[in-house]
Amino acid sequence: MTTRLTVAQALVRFLAAQYTERDGERRRLIGATWGIFGHGNVAGLGQALVEYADVMPSPRGRNEQSMVHAAVGYARQSNRLSTHAVTTSIGPGATNLVTGAALATINHLPVLLLPGDIFATRPADPVLQQLEVPYAGDVSVNDALRPVSRYFDRVVRPEALIPAALQAVRVLTDPVETGAVTLALPQDVQAEAYDWPDDFFAERTWTVRRPGADPAELAEAVRALRAARRPLVVAGGGVHHSRAEEALAAFAGATGIPVACTQAGKGSLRYDHPQDVGGIGHTGTATADELARPADLVIGVGTRWTDFTTASGTLFAHPDVRFLNLNIAPVDGHKLSGTPLVADARSGLEALTEALLVHGHRVADSYAAEYTEDKARWEQRVDACYAAEEPDARPTQPQVLGALDALVDESDVVINAAGSLPGDLHKLWRARSRGQYHLEYGYSCMGYEIPAAIGVKLAAPERTVWALVGDGTYLMMPTEIVTAVQEGVAIKVLLLQNHGYASIGGLSEETGGERYGTAYRYRAADGTFTGEPLPVDLAANAASLGMRVLRARTVRDLRAALAEARAADTPTCVYVETETADTVSGAPPAQAWWDVPVAATATRPSAVKARELYERHVSTRRRHL
Repeated sequence: MTTRLTVAQALVRFLAAQYTERDGERRRLIGATWGIFGHGNVAGLGQALVEYADVMPSPRGRNEQSMVHAAVGYARQSNRLSTHAVTTSIGPGATNLVTGAALATINHLPVLLLPGDIFATRPADPVLQQLEVPYAGDVSVNDALRPVSRYFDRVVRPEALIPAALQAVRVLTDPVETGAVTLALPQDVQAEAYDWPDDFFAERTWTVRRPGADPAELAEAVRALRAARRPLVVAGGGVHHSRAEEALAAFAGATGIPVACTQAGKGSLRYDHPQDVGGIGHTGTATADELARPADLVIGVGTRWTDFTTASGTLFAHPDVRFLNLNIAPVDGHKLSGTPLVADARSGLEALTEALLVHGHRVADSYAAEYTEDKARWEQRVDACYAAEEPDARPTQPQVLGALDALVDESDVVINAAGSLPGDLHKLWRARSRGQYHLEYGYSCMGYEIPAAIGVKLAAPERTVWALVGDGTYLMMPTEIVTAVQEGVAIKVLLLQNHGYASIGGLSEETGGERYGTAYRYRAADGTFTGEPLPVDLAANAASLGMRVLRARTVRDLRAALAEARAADTPTCVYVETETADTVSGAPPAQAWWDVPVAATATRPSAVKARELYERHVSTRRRHL
């Protein structure tokens, strides 16, 4: 039996019938299809989404990159068992997907991209928005999506959709391979009719597997753990993707091994769990970084070992340090010349715990006492950063976080991606639940926060979702406020105004760049941007896009505004202008180095001094072989 449909109609019907299952939990794979329509998809996928609106929701976006961010936020909140698709026209709409696709692939989060493409039959050549490539007639701007996609196909004939769609779903549901998947759809092919086998539209359930550890690798891992005297776990995003939080807590509780976390892994343990020692690396806590330096075995669980985590190769200083990498991806299992334990994080942790319990293995009491005391001292530093002794003063950025910390419970979700906030959050935030801390730091993409908050709220409408946004990232992509208002998605935006790029300004100063071009100020007579702050009213901008805005001028105002926003059932923004942090209320400085090369030759004293410091740090870097 066959059914005659257009390619676009067939694709929508196919996607609506795809499901995932893991541990008995069954989810629809594609929960919705975001779309901005132009001539490349309006008569194809646009028409199909109207035709099948009863089975495929289609929220409206204002920017193609933002739509991908919303899909990624939804996928992460859904534990990668469900995601969204994104359709665009050809040309700029398609190329706007590239940044979001890179973010999805780097963070191993599934999203399906359906950009329109130029005519497959080439009745007119070139068509509007076509990039002409003199050496290849089959290249379009969509080919820019190839390096940032885990799977790419161009569907140039109707019958080619069947294998392409099945391969796309295979990759989306693969816990190792998942990321952005692109099916480029020529606009003429989208509207072409074909007699489709009805089996193509039958419900399919794709099992998201949990591979167990190889016995030989497991035995070697147990030997390494039993021989270690100062082991340290580094929990990455794979703990959350695997839903391995309880298994990690059981492992840490049984062995007494302290657990540090990457940005993606924060919240793997509650902040008050006895073995939780906080963030690690350049933006980490003193507790975690001081444990890392003399650690003789570092157990990475679901981490990619980025330079922020390793302090650019300077953090793990023990002369005989070894790494044990529990990771579902073999490529990550072998990093840092580590002993690989290639397995799902949860199944691997459960196997390790069971094997170690046989031997009654646990770290020395003196080691546990050491990190417990250090953790208590760090919590006192957090309290000092959060404290606001003058409630009628303008708050510092850490005091803003302290006000929010005092208000939220474990059901709230806090979202951030770029600027100075990730460093403060990684050091200071007290994660209360597995899903509360949502930092996109694989790509650290400015503009992610607001659309991702929409995606998270769509995935978990019962939770209070906060997008923490600095003025720099807000100006990159505020447009999805309109989407939140139109769709009635009651996100909360906490907008911090500090008149510039605070994070890069500080980095510029440290590396001899003298904060050049990082302040939102008028140009002064000497050509520098050191004049008065620009009269930009971001609160008025948010209000003009339809969002309710609460202005907070003082710590007292802020506390009241946050409480009011949290209780609101409509999209609400809390706007606060922050005070420059001082040595009392500012966040602690970086506890570990990060490699940003400094000019090798310079005449300006700031750059010369920065180079001297840089060379001292570089001399401590090592390759773990």
